[in-house]
Amino acid sequence: MRENPMIQTAPPPAPARKWRERGITLALLLAVWLGAQWWQTREVPSGPAPAFTLPAVSAQDGQQLSLAQWRAAHPGRPGALDFWSESCPICKLQQPNVSSVGQDWPVLTIALQSGDVATVRQALGRRGLDWPTVVDARGALTKQYGIGAVPAFVVIDAGGQVRGVSVGYTSEIGMRLRLWWAALRA
Repeated sequence: MRENPMIQTAPPPAPARKWRERGITLALLLAVWLGAQWWQTREVPSGPAPAFTLPAVSAQDGQQLSLAQWRAAHPGRPGALDFWSESCPICKLQQPNVSSVGQDWPVLTIALQSGDVATVRQALGRRGLDWPTVVDARGALTKQYGIGAVPAFVVIDAGGQVRGVSVGYTSEIGMRLRLWWAALRA
């Protein structure tokens, strides 16, 4: 039998159409977000985390801390580098996430272009933060890591390999999942 061209198929019921539209919208938003993350992290090196030695914010002025020293203090564990700046409002919004994750995972924060050691120490003190922090006063380390914006959260696995990078606000669960994933991949 031939179909009658005068008979039209009915559109899907309203609830099904509404869910399909929401799914398409969600998929488009996810694609835009993933594209933005890829664009912001496209220059981040893969493989071994670039080595560094920077001034540490500690009780002793002039003390230096290297990536190797920091990693040696946390053997066999993945950790994260959290790049932030004193002038960054999103960094301030994200600081409770960094503090919480830092209680369970090794996190070294890098103060980008936020002043010298004394200035960064004062900023951390005003905020009540006791983060292990190094100072990237000129932004050289940030460039070495290919970071174009802050905040940035770089996950390094137990073997010293860069395993994940997020730029912009990262939720606590997002940080924890990235570290957990790096631990599984080791």
